[in-house]
Amino acid sequence: MMTVNEVSKLTGVSIRTLQYYDTIGLLKPDGYTASGYRLYDDTALERLQQILLFKELEFPLKEIKRIIDAPDFDRDKALSQQIELLTMKKEHLEGLIAFARKIKTTGVNKMDFNVFNTAKMDEYAREAKKQWGQTAEYKEYEEKTKNQSSETQKTAWKNLMLIFVEFGKIKDKEPGSKEVQLLVKNLQDYISEHFYQCSNEILNGLGKMYASGAEFTENIDKAAGAGTAAFVAEAIEIYTAR
Repeated sequence: MMTVNEVSKLTGVSIRTLQYYDTIGLLKPDGYTASGYRLYDDTALERLQQILLFKELEFPLKEIKRIIDAPDFDRDKALSQQIELLTMKKEHLEGLIAFARKIKTTGVNKMDFNVFNTAKMDEYAREAKKQWGQTAEYKEYEEKTKNQSSETQKTAWKNLMLIFVEFGKIKDKEPGSKEVQLLVKNLQDYISEHFYQCSNEILNGLGKMYASGAEFTENIDKAAGAGTAAFVAEAIEIYTAR
């Protein structure tokens, strides 16, 4: 756990900015010291990294929050897309620098504005954004939660994680057993009630995400025991194949 002052020194993000991120629900501390100072764990720091990467791509804070809070946010995929966009931005800036140097040394021989064209980068960004929470399911989630307090939303996620804890308690059973399959149905119903309509197809995709080895896997296994995420994914695979 790191204090807000330590996080500020490590990241270069001011204490005032971190406090503001807390106020708008973008980056919540994991706890507080006895004196009331914010404390951040590794999960919060990973989220801060995502926030800063999106900021480098000039995303508004509100949009960053929407993207990384999306139930189907894929961190690894987002990183790949961010790398591509940052590479495009780098190439664009290098082109501008070379163009400016040419003007300085040789003057302007003809009017050339191609170097200012960002159409390719803009198009890639638009396509990436479509995958960052612009699905019908996310829009339904956004509609359901727009008037909810951050505490209500936090409770919904906490209760979702408790379902995974239940999976952890029975992961010694066959994933196709009646008890396990009933819990998969409970998981699907809970997602539909509190987030978005969870069809078998969507549930199947979520199962693959749970076992992808990324943040979802880490969080589930941390809460419910090692191997739980993979067990849930296998149980979902059986459930959706029926």
